[in-house]
Amino acid sequence: MSVEKPNPLDTALYQLKATAEILNLDEGIHNILKYPKRSLAVSIPVRMDNGPIQVFMGWRVQHHDARGPFKGGVRYHPKVTLDEITALAMWMTWKCAIVDIPYGGAKGGVCCNPKQMSLRELEHLTRRYATMILDLIGPYRDVPAPDIYTNEQTMAWIMDTYSQFKGYSVPESVTGKPPIIGGFKQREDATSRGVMFCIREATRRLGTRMKDSVVAVQGFGSVGWNAARILHEEGCRIVAVSDSKGGIYNRDGVNPLSVFEHKRKTGSVIGYAGSKQITNRELIELDCDILVPAAMENQVTRKNAPNVKAQIVAEAANGPTTPEADRILHEKGVFIIPDILANSGGVTSSYFEWVQNLTRERWTEEKVNEKQETMMVKAFNDVYSLSKKRETHMRLAALMLGIGRVAEAIKTLGVWP
Repeated sequence: MSVEKPNPLDTALYQLKATAEILNLDEGIHNILKYPKRSLAVSIPVRMDNGPIQVFMGWRVQHHDARGPFKGGVRYHPKVTLDEITALAMWMTWKCAIVDIPYGGAKGGVCCNPKQMSLRELEHLTRRYATMILDLIGPYRDVPAPDIYTNEQTMAWIMDTYSQFKGYSVPESVTGKPPIIGGFKQREDATSRGVMFCIREATRRLGTRMKDSVVAVQGFGSVGWNAARILHEEGCRIVAVSDSKGGIYNRDGVNPLSVFEHKRKTGSVIGYAGSKQITNRELIELDCDILVPAAMENQVTRKNAPNVKAQIVAEAANGPTTPEADRILHEKGVFIIPDILANSGGVTSSYFEWVQNLTRERWTEEKVNEKQETMMVKAFNDVYSLSKKRETHMRLAALMLGIGRVAEAIKTLGVWP
């Protein structure tokens, strides 16, 4: 694979093929895993505030449910594609298996620019999209969640739309909802907290410590800014953060809460007092202990990977490292915490929310945090132990663990008829 920024689906299939060969996977099961079980494309007409009707393309891809109902986020982005959604659904399948929760992988997306849409337009878009995928989703079929440029309000609209058609409230139909309707507060930073747990375990294995580590975070959306905040609270020095418009750097460190407030007022991290403006590429190449890519796919490439100076790369985003860059970092001795492990705290938290909704229970914040830490630490140790046993790097070990568990489930169920 020599493409600078490969198609995410090409990357996912390349990973599956390489892992299948190492696992000596049955060819039939490999072929099953190459394709999603179901893909739905929909056109979504929305009357815009200025009068005309605009049609948006949307998708819901369900990869495999051998281990449980489908689970996956819904992203709104102007460059989202079916191939991207399919790859993300596949990665979600492995991710759920790695943390050993009873879900299969799915993903949804709508090609739109939510930054240029009003709240009314977004609500109409969301409810129409939910209506068009209604037959595919549900508490025991497929449970959506937030992703890039969607949030708890988006999930509230999907839940309400689903509930209106059912005739009664079904909070377990989505996760990532506002707490007032069955969500819980910890979901907002669950992915980021999971990243922190993985970084903490990695530093222990490497004989260093997380506290006082110098950290750069690419991406200052929900995952990125919460990761920066939590790592700052744990004693790390956050020297750089960035968003889609660029980044800021201060070698003495910045306070993520202050940066967040600055972005809320100005629309970007750029211009934060006492900082130097840098590009996203410069951030990736900064002299730091820990790099946290928390933006989009294909951010660490063969061009900038040789210049990565971090000892640990914790992939809070999905697919931020291209296969060629992955090899370069591995040869450099960089410890990569792969996306399907590092950012699995989000789906773990979603699982907790779903279980509470199904049983109509309310868990304490302490119980949720304790359960998440236990599951994330176990998942990290499972992957790390396998990497040592098979003498390979963490990404391949994670893929072996996740794909192996899904393959075993399919083998156990059999192929019918």
